[in-house]
Amino acid sequence: MAIDSIAALIEKCGETGLPLWEVILEEDLRENRGAREDSLRQMRRLWEAMKTAGEAYRPEERSRSGLSGGDSAKVQAAAEQGLLLGGSFLNEVIGEALKTSECNACMKRIVAAPTAGSCGVLPAVLLPLLRRGAEEDAVLQALYVAAGFGEVIASRASIAGAEGGCQAEVGAASGMAAAALTQLQGGSPQACGHACALALSNLMGLVCDPVGGLVEIPCVHRNVVGAVNALSCANMALAGVESRIPVDEVIDAMAEVGEKMDDSLKETGNGGLAATPTGRAIARRLQGM
Repeated sequence: MAIDSIAALIEKCGETGLPLWEVILEEDLRENRGAREDSLRQMRRLWEAMKTAGEAYRPEERSRSGLSGGDSAKVQAAAEQGLLLGGSFLNEVIGEALKTSECNACMKRIVAAPTAGSCGVLPAVLLPLLRRGAEEDAVLQALYVAAGFGEVIASRASIAGAEGGCQAEVGAASGMAAAALTQLQGGSPQACGHACALALSNLMGLVCDPVGGLVEIPCVHRNVVGAVNALSCANMALAGVESRIPVDEVIDAMAEVGEKMDDSLKETGNGGLAATPTGRAIARRLQGM
């Protein structure tokens, strides 16, 4: 996509009268010289893969390390018993985020959105809405908004934990999901921008500290944080709450924070939770496997 700012995407909506998702689609087609039907077909294929990933979840399965598996089923069981706070939709979001992330840890097929380490965020907020009657076409349109915003984040900052910390992975996914949710619920292009800005702001500075170098601890549970953050920021934006810092400036600030972050906090497994006594013990056990 040639446009590298969300402000420019929103401005183009005003100039053309097109919805945000359509502007993003047209920009992508212009850059890649592709056919509209092919792009829509590819987006639908990705959405089907997201749905299939959740269907492939098995509560009894564990990752090779033994660190991941079964947590989504625990949340579902507790929700069915009425033990959890927040209502059915919130707990479905939590369960879906865990489900997809655990499937990733168990080496199942997922959609990197924008990365494998953050794969649970987008499906976690979209699949519960689908079950509540959201139309498939509307979900696809929301995915275009997520993709367009993700591309701007990638171009202005990063979507790699090794470069920008987990703010670039789960943080970026959360911003993308917040914008997608806002689009799906009928929010304006400006509201989508505010939702993304709020979500990125909330997770700015989030470090990447995988225990034992695996995308499991704390990555699986951070997908839940990213999804719930996206939901809350979409709700704020739909209510008219605005980010006082424009979304592109938030992305630029995120890039600066990532550059200043110590290398031990950027996917090396040498800082944060990975450097705790228990984290190091787990790493030694894994090395001996």
